[in-house]
Amino acid sequence: MCGFCGEARFDGRPAGTAATEAMNDALAARGPDDSGILARGRVTLGHRRLSIIDLSARGEQPMVDPDLGLSIAFNGCVYNYRELRAELEGLGYGFFSHADTEVILKAYHAWGTDCVRRFNGMFAFAIHERESGRLVLARDRFGIKPLYLAESDGALLFASSLPALVRSGRVDKSIDRVALQFYMTFHAVVPAPWTILKGVRKLPPATVRVIEPDGTSRDEVYWRISYTRSAEDEARPAEEWRDLLLEEFRQAVLRRMVADVPVGVLLSGGLDSSLIVGLLAEFGQSGLETFSIGFEAANGEKGDEFRYSDLIAQHYGTRHHKIFVPEREMLEALPGAIRAMSEPMVSYDNVAFYLLSKEVARHVKVVLSGQGADEVFGGYHWYPPLAGSNDPVAEYARRFFDRDHTRLGRELTPEWQIDRDEARAFVAESFGQPGADDPVDKALRLDSTVMLVDDPVKRVDNMTMAFGLEARVPFLDYELAEFAARIPSRHKLAQGGKGVLKEAARKVIPSAVIDREKGYFPVPSLKYIEGNRLDLVRDALSSQAARERGLFRQDYLERLYANPRDAITPLRGSELWQVGLLELWLQEQGI
Repeated sequence: MCGFCGEARFDGRPAGTAATEAMNDALAARGPDDSGILARGRVTLGHRRLSIIDLSARGEQPMVDPDLGLSIAFNGCVYNYRELRAELEGLGYGFFSHADTEVILKAYHAWGTDCVRRFNGMFAFAIHERESGRLVLARDRFGIKPLYLAESDGALLFASSLPALVRSGRVDKSIDRVALQFYMTFHAVVPAPWTILKGVRKLPPATVRVIEPDGTSRDEVYWRISYTRSAEDEARPAEEWRDLLLEEFRQAVLRRMVADVPVGVLLSGGLDSSLIVGLLAEFGQSGLETFSIGFEAANGEKGDEFRYSDLIAQHYGTRHHKIFVPEREMLEALPGAIRAMSEPMVSYDNVAFYLLSKEVARHVKVVLSGQGADEVFGGYHWYPPLAGSNDPVAEYARRFFDRDHTRLGRELTPEWQIDRDEARAFVAESFGQPGADDPVDKALRLDSTVMLVDDPVKRVDNMTMAFGLEARVPFLDYELAEFAARIPSRHKLAQGGKGVLKEAARKVIPSAVIDREKGYFPVPSLKYIEGNRLDLVRDALSSQAARERGLFRQDYLERLYANPRDAITPLRGSELWQVGLLELWLQEQGI
């Protein structure tokens, strides 16, 4: 159930269907199984369906419950929908389908906006109340499912992707200068509510927005993760945390097996995805489909981790699919991968997930992925230096930011510069909020609720949905995350990071994939921009559209062209790819 859109008018005029039809067409890849549009006076809803739960016509959307006077368009999955359905039936509600969509409708009628507090899952939805005319928008706790918004001519447009909103033809497509600074500084992370386009915003995670017929609205933030701990938690031995964690994660994986279609696993060969496979084997699942991808080496860097994914696949006897992508095929796929991005995302592994998803979608409709483990359990290299830091904001910026504000001023043209260091101020505000006193906890909270949302999670959603594939992320089960927040950071930083998770994993999977050096989805040829990749990026940045935009100083670009190998960010990214990807994305969107 993977893409929706709509329009709500606030000027007394009925909402036409033209914009909704255009947006719905743009979302076709997210839901190839069915589509529908509902027009109700001043509100229209559109939906593209990927049939995962209740494959019958009774699960089609937009879904209308005429008795309750409610209509819904929904993207995602509520994993505990069966338990909620039983509870609602006990309250006297009847059901005409077996879909989790209908459970959301009944839950909203029973409990109002508080219903979201009861959902364990990934979701974004729009509910329209027939009698009051009220529109309610909501997004899950970790923002796994997207929701973009645009105000236009007395109306609100909304959609599951930014390109769908652009397709409406009614969006201000000028560049947002604050978002540009975030993109260039915060490693391409542009946090909600901003997007790179001035006319498009996104609903923040863990938020319900209630919009009245006159356009006034109020937001309810229904969840904030807390890193405060009891004395008992502080004193609990590592072995006890290990055992409790393994049981919590078992439950998180089990919840995500809810489907009326087969479920596979994206198996990188790292700890996180390997543990998922190991637990599924423990549950007795046989014939599990697993998938890995690799690329050509470049500049002495290996482009695959098949050694480790093979080890796990052989150990558990999975039906393993290895996809090796020559450089020529990777370059041919780049335009499609860039076009699939709801926002420009600089990580090299976008194209890896894009090509992997293309293959996976031929075999299954649902896959489990290991995203979130590093942000929840402390797996990144910038966490240890924060331990005991007297200036955690400065330390975090030094380790994570691609450049500081002064240097950015030498790279952007004067027109696009702003005086305030927005990215640094954003981190300082986040670190200053109550509920996380330890510097490592401050970074974990920021990374899991902001960075993760607008980089790894968005990347996986965008690339899988480009082929009608639903990705589920058990490490972002909110109950698991709340449990993990209680674990003192010293247990997470142990063993070079994710220590407590590694110890839990030792009870399930071979140690060879636990004690290996940490790997990333490697695409070396996009880190070292040369040859035809250099031509591609230079052509984009030299185009008439790029010259008219004038984002970057020419002397900065010339330095990058002359020596792209040495222009590598602290997080091992290519500066030339970062600026080139932004321009390539804008051009793919027709901007």
